[in-house]
Amino acid sequence: MLRLAISELSQAYHRKYVFKGITLERTTEQHLAILGSNGSGKSTLLKTLTGALMPFGGTVVMEKNGAAIAEENQFQYLSLAAPYLELIEEYTLIEFLKFYTKLKPLRADFSIERLIQEAYLEEAKDRELRYFSSGMKQRVKLALAFFTDCPFVFLDEPLSNLDKRGCDWYQSLTEKYTKGRLFFVCSNETEAEYAFCASSIRIEDFK
Repeated sequence: MLRLAISELSQAYHRKYVFKGITLERTTEQHLAILGSNGSGKSTLLKTLTGALMPFGGTVVMEKNGAAIAEENQFQYLSLAAPYLELIEEYTLIEFLKFYTKLKPLRADFSIERLIQEAYLEEAKDRELRYFSSGMKQRVKLALAFFTDCPFVFLDEPLSNLDKRGCDWYQSLTEKYTKGRLFFVCSNETEAEYAFCASSIRIEDFK
């Protein structure tokens, strides 16, 4: 059983609240969509949930099988795909994936070769990432988020830079690889990004 509990969570910049008073709890497969317009604070909330930002106030508790995960270890249990997430562009795709999997393992039923095939990037596996299109880079980010062996998954505007084929591919990922996990998806009202989520909140409701 997975559980993420947020209590009176707030974040502020220059003494001005980005959001405040968020209290909620989600467990396995109770996937949550975080909705709001551009600049409303969705990404800030996601960064706070993943530990990239310390909260201004409140707490975030992450549990697996009833045991709390220490804050300093939470990164090992989560994966993230976001527009601001950087890839090491001097590496080829193969080199990057070999480096990445030394830090975090893929799911037991996956290999680097299968990940490349699933993301339909076979022809680009020996190409440096700096020569990838924005859509190809987004497929790499999403493939790592879905295929890394992590129970908590955070997605920020996952359809960014994807064409029709890429959007269809994302839909297939949400159908196959969300079971037994807990997803949080930030979206600016693009329903195809979060259609699989059980519920949603609007960040503007917590100003």
